[in-house]
Amino acid sequence: MLKRLLERALTRLDGWVDRLYGWRWNPLYQSGALVIVCLGILLVTGLYLIFFYRIGSPYESMVRIDGQAWGGRWVRTLHRYAADAAVVAALIHAFRMFCQGRSWGPRALAWVSGIFLVFLLYICGWTGYVMVWDAHGQLLATEGARLLDALPLFSEPASRTFAGDNPLPSAFFFMNLFLHIALPVGLVIFLWLHVSRVARPVLLPRPPLLWTSVGLLTAAAILLPVPLGPAADLLRIPGDVALDIFYSFWLPVAGSTSPGLVWLAGGAVAIAVASVPFLTRPREARRPVPSRVSTRLCTSCEQCYVDCPYDAIRMVERTDGRDGLVAQVNPASCVSCGICAGSCAPMGVGPPGRTGRDQLARVREFVARHAFGDGEVVLVGCGRSAAGDSPAGNGAPRFPVSCAGNLHSSVVEYLVRAGAGGVLVVACPPRDCWGREGPRWLVERLFNEREAELKARVDRRRVRVAYASFHDRHALETALDDFMRALTRLNTPSGETAIEVDTECEVPPAEAERQ
Repeated sequence: MLKRLLERALTRLDGWVDRLYGWRWNPLYQSGALVIVCLGILLVTGLYLIFFYRIGSPYESMVRIDGQAWGGRWVRTLHRYAADAAVVAALIHAFRMFCQGRSWGPRALAWVSGIFLVFLLYICGWTGYVMVWDAHGQLLATEGARLLDALPLFSEPASRTFAGDNPLPSAFFFMNLFLHIALPVGLVIFLWLHVSRVARPVLLPRPPLLWTSVGLLTAAAILLPVPLGPAADLLRIPGDVALDIFYSFWLPVAGSTSPGLVWLAGGAVAIAVASVPFLTRPREARRPVPSRVSTRLCTSCEQCYVDCPYDAIRMVERTDGRDGLVAQVNPASCVSCGICAGSCAPMGVGPPGRTGRDQLARVREFVARHAFGDGEVVLVGCGRSAAGDSPAGNGAPRFPVSCAGNLHSSVVEYLVRAGAGGVLVVACPPRDCWGREGPRWLVERLFNEREAELKARVDRRRVRVAYASFHDRHALETALDDFMRALTRLNTPSGETAIEVDTECEVPPAEAERQ
């Protein structure tokens, strides 16, 4: 129940942001890629800051960095803002994957590796704050030492290092610096694991959104620089300290709680988050069935193998006595998106009930039930788009599909040749497709002759693709109205009034002079 409520809230939020910015600019759809942008900013600004940082005088070196006229303060602030933005984008990305049911089955590895990515990002930010060695860094260091003392790791309590009777050794700041630099290597490894089960991973957002994000963070760093806090002093208890809401929000509660309870609460949260792939997995009877291949119909074209967004299909040697290869689906990697069904010209692959042949059987029944009016448009809608359950659409008949990429081009041809004035395929925004690449391959098959292509005998002017999220009814209605106006112009005979005839002769220049 909670998951459904969160999913409804998310789809409504997507619709509002689409209305405000448009689906191309919606940052929610590209939250995962924005994490990579923030990590890139952290890398560039971190390389600049490391040249001026001194482990022998950490706070003093930060003061010198802050005093630089053209760099310094805004670069340091940009480093901090990018770290905060990375956490926000990662949490939004995880929330979207949870609400959309994209965290279990073949996607479980991406979820678990994503948890480790956030954990490493958090530890990297922790060490970065300690490196500054202001009052905030002192609080993080002393509380971290108190928590470590509760574990049987060291022969002597780590908190004695911060007792104040002796100056902190440079080795402490060297260790923090080493961890702060080495942890990004772990980030790269887990990022590779995170996308290892998808084909053609998209790591960066669209260039306009990429540079807008970088520009906004840079402008914020220049206009709203973060001041340094007071220097750390182990002989004094820090007073009012400005905490970072993303990295040190837990300090007030943890500081007044025993270390054992803190570890217990943290472990419970970690176990709960790591168990999401098992807790959100549907019952076996409701799980989507993986695609299957008809070896009799497979022609060894390899198109389903190329188009699969999850590398769930491979080509293997035939065992039926015929030459060539045959497609084989790995059920452990298949998410049942059905994109392979749309890519198979002979309709020999796809999830049971959603192959091209199944779709043709359904569209025949659909046409038998609907008598198309003059120029009537048929909506072919992805179930997660605005054409799913939305009341928008001006009463146009609807033919539902599970994913736009699952749609076989023969269905579109059948509708047009059966008398539909036009076919409007409504898909999810490309960066938010549940099957990842459904809208992309749909457009290629309908308009760019990608196998299995829409045949040349079909008038492309009667076919159009629109993108509209589940609650973006305005986008659906606008696309439908535009399409119907285009069809009206296409269906209207020109007649005599449309014939233009020149009523005046153009006089040559020489003849005009004689006159």
